[in-house]
Amino acid sequence: MAKQSKAPVSRHGLPKYTKPKFPKVRAGELLTLLDFVRFAVSRFIEADLVFAHGTTDPVAEAAFLVCESLRLHPDQFEAFATARVTAAEGKAILSLIERRVTTRTPTAYLVNKIYMRGLPFYVDERTIVPRSFIGELLDSHFGGDDDVTGGSLISDPAAVENVLDLCTGSGCLAILASRSFPNAEIDAVDISRDALDVAAHNVADYGLQHRLTLHRGDLFKPLGDKRYDLIISNPPYVDSQGLAALPRECRAEPKLAFDGGTDGLDIVRRILDEAKQHLTPDGGLLCEIGRCRPALEAAYPQLPLMWLDTEDSEAEVFYITADDL
Repeated sequence: MAKQSKAPVSRHGLPKYTKPKFPKVRAGELLTLLDFVRFAVSRFIEADLVFAHGTTDPVAEAAFLVCESLRLHPDQFEAFATARVTAAEGKAILSLIERRVTTRTPTAYLVNKIYMRGLPFYVDERTIVPRSFIGELLDSHFGGDDDVTGGSLISDPAAVENVLDLCTGSGCLAILASRSFPNAEIDAVDISRDALDVAAHNVADYGLQHRLTLHRGDLFKPLGDKRYDLIISNPPYVDSQGLAALPRECRAEPKLAFDGGTDGLDIVRRILDEAKQHLTPDGGLLCEIGRCRPALEAAYPQLPLMWLDTEDSEAEVFYITADDL
């Protein structure tokens, strides 16, 4: 009886990652943007890629990659879907698709861009690829419009004077907050010098140096006794079990941006315990914690946390007022 060949395994006993072969494409086989998107989708599915960096499925990822290669905003894809691609453009697109498949590097890193609420931001491997639900919530629950579901949590956005973004990373949420609260001064804090370099790039791109100040330090430490009308944070909240199971795409990102300790709440606990000292009497804390709600409610049963949903999330972000803290 012939012996069955076994798949190679790593020293940890897990199957080794084998670099997939990328098919050759002959000249003239792919002509339009839609052709290249279809080709990319097939390759992404074949390689069993993970989509967690601003896109949620292979079609959206492929359209994003193709558009960025051609310097088009994703919203322009439909207008140019049947337009033909030049030979040089096609070669560049195929190179990006191959790199995405063979290295499993997030597309956002390959093109150095991500979109949040339709706005472009620069990203690279020095910071996590932003994909927070807080951007949507700033529009849906902090616009001063009581017609939104549950009513606005801030009656007059123009009256907000000071906003803090903790664990700012690339600075995207701080920049979005500057648009939601047009008269506010924004402070943004991160412990990573590398992440703050990326944030500074984005602050400069949006010309916000006069309103948005970046601070390097551990949570509230660089801020003294300053108080804020709103604190927002998308801190590290992946527990140790989840950290060990992160897909290859996520392992391209800084571990520091994920690691929330054994139960995912190491940083969140510190934010909750210290936030009241940095909020104005009518202020509040808006914090994203992923799937840590059960652990958080068990740790703080006395806190009346308000859970806010978005189009793609349920009970992953909470809001609490200074008074309730």
